[in-house]
Amino acid sequence: MSAEENKVAVRRFIDEVFVKGNADAVDKLVTHDFTPHSWGTMPSGAEPLKRATRRVHAGVTDVRMKIEDMIAEDEKVAVRLTAHGTHQGEFMGLPASGKAYTISETHIFHMRDGKIAGHWRDADMLGMMQQLGALPAPKGH
Repeated sequence: MSAEENKVAVRRFIDEVFVKGNADAVDKLVTHDFTPHSWGTMPSGAEPLKRATRRVHAGVTDVRMKIEDMIAEDEKVAVRLTAHGTHQGEFMGLPASGKAYTISETHIFHMRDGKIAGHWRDADMLGMMQQLGALPAPKGH
């Protein structure tokens, strides 16, 4: 697949899975041996990703993601985005706070035959936890 075709596939994944929480779309968008490189102990494969998608969207509603930058070369696609959501249910062990958050995220997707085979993510989780009230903000801010 070309770099441009890989970018289209990543945009679709972000929209269907990350934004809409459509776990049923996972099988069409990732390889059977999909590997999450930065999701803690999540095992490889489509099924764990489907479960994680359902779990996140049970706790966070009205997810929006604005792609700020997308760069593709060979089998890699890098994305910098701004993510927004509202904490309406249990999320990462936290009871619903009703609070909204806005954070920056960077993703790298490894592509194989037009599907996502691997994924790395770096997100401002400290900022998210502060915005949700789970951690105090630094003094003076």
